[in-house]
Amino acid sequence: MEISTLATYHCLAFVWYFFIAYSITHVKTEERPSEVFLYGGQWKYLTVLNLFLQAVFYGVSFLADVLRLIKKLRCAKCVISSRDLLFSVLAFPVSTFVCISFWTLYTYNRELVYPKSLDGVIPLWLNHAMHTAVLPFALLEILALPHRYPAKKKGLILLGFVAFLYISWVLWIYSVTGEWVYPLFALFSPPGLAAFFAGSLAIIISFYNFGEFLNRMIWGQSKFST
Repeated sequence: MEISTLATYHCLAFVWYFFIAYSITHVKTEERPSEVFLYGGQWKYLTVLNLFLQAVFYGVSFLADVLRLIKKLRCAKCVISSRDLLFSVLAFPVSTFVCISFWTLYTYNRELVYPKSLDGVIPLWLNHAMHTAVLPFALLEILALPHRYPAKKKGLILLGFVAFLYISWVLWIYSVTGEWVYPLFALFSPPGLAAFFAGSLAIIISFYNFGEFLNRMIWGQSKFST
């Protein structure tokens, strides 16, 4: 794909995610169901954090494209490295995890992840923008251009560290409020919850590996953007 086309795509994707993030964070306070937007606000939800992650990623991607267009290749190289690290370690696996885990649990019992009371607050299109569209965007990014993945050990350590930070945030919120971020967690005993978190980490690692596999299958071992 031509650099100018990539720049247009990344700019539009950035604007889209910025708009979605803005929309969800400006839900009117008086309309928020009392059982969901407690301590931590929207910042306790992985879905909302992912929206901001995607906005940052596409912003960095657009900056890399602009630097390449104006021939600032030395600066572009550094930004591209950051772009590829963001995509490989976080943007692709987190988006895939958010989409697949949400709709799997929603189909099983929506009250575990997305109470019916939210239907009157968050419109259907916004729900799909947050939980459905994130996966096609991630797949399109892989098709659009190659990304250089870090060494496997480095990538998994970074992904595991971010997962640890989010789990710690979830546990902190519970320690303060006595309420779980997602009603699903209340169903588990402490050992069961630990097993659930470990299983979720294993799943998101599999999505990391899947992204790397797709990248290599489509672009080969040696073709990387510079």
